Amino acid sequence: MMRIKIKPLVMLLVLSCTWVLTVATSDAYTTISDCGMEDLVPVRREVYGHGRIFDISHRFREDMPSWDSEDGIGQFLWLRDSMKNGSLANCSEFKFSVHSGTHVDAPGHVFDHYFDAGFDVDTLDLELLNGPALLVDVPRDKNITAEVMKSLNIPKGIRRVIFRTLNTDRQLMWKKEFDTSFAGLMKDGAEWLVENTDIKLIGTDYLSVAAYVEAIPSHLVLLEARDIILVESLKLDHIQPGIYSLHCLPLRLPGAEGSPARCILIK
Repeated sequence: MMRIKIKPLVMLLVLSCTWVLTVATSDAYTTISDCGMEDLVPVRREVYGHGRIFDISHRFREDMPSWDSEDGIGQFLWLRDSMKNGSLANCSEFKFSVHSGTHVDAPGHVFDHYFDAGFDVDTLDLELLNGPALLVDVPRDKNITAEVMKSLNIPKGIRRVIFRTLNTDRQLMWKKEFDTSFAGLMKDGAEWLVENTDIKLIGTDYLSVAAYVEAIPSHLVLLEARDIILVESLKLDHIQPGIYSLHCLPLRLPGAEGSPARCILIK
């Protein structure tokens, strides 16, 4: 009987190929069927779970709009330590405003005494940030006024509402220059919402839930009682209106009045 000796190096290559092919069959990667790591291509998706899970967070880009800026957020990510330069591991760092991209606002954003008292993003209610949410389409020719709020006929008992506006149609979050004409809540719309609905989480599709001309007055109305959470710059393309399960998780940043967040909707 002839015995075949397998050298350790050959065995290592075989095992390496098996490992790469195993990864290739998962949902996380695609690859050509050989051992070359250079053939691995990460899959970047917007929809998961066979059309059931929607990522409604914007991917960070250098040309993502930033408040009152013509230049976008600019470079925000650096590879501080690089394996190509001799480091034992790759290690990146980032820097941008906590109100960049898809993010949440805490009461300290517009109330200085709340900021000093510590009402930051680390104090926001995770139960409120996760649960049933209603996605509604706002009339495309208007800001969200009291009249518009009334016309939407949002039922009592609905605690989380995501408003899709003309901002999504105009693709404003894909334009580098900040656009002051974005649609949002007017002060009277904010007052009507507070006084006549059970809404405690508000989501919109640009950098502010409130229209530019009344941004601060509307924020003051919404955040004064410290019982409403604002989620801004949501990505709402190609999603049908209706009830979803919302899951939105900001970073735990004590002392910060805002935080980037990863938000998803599940059918």
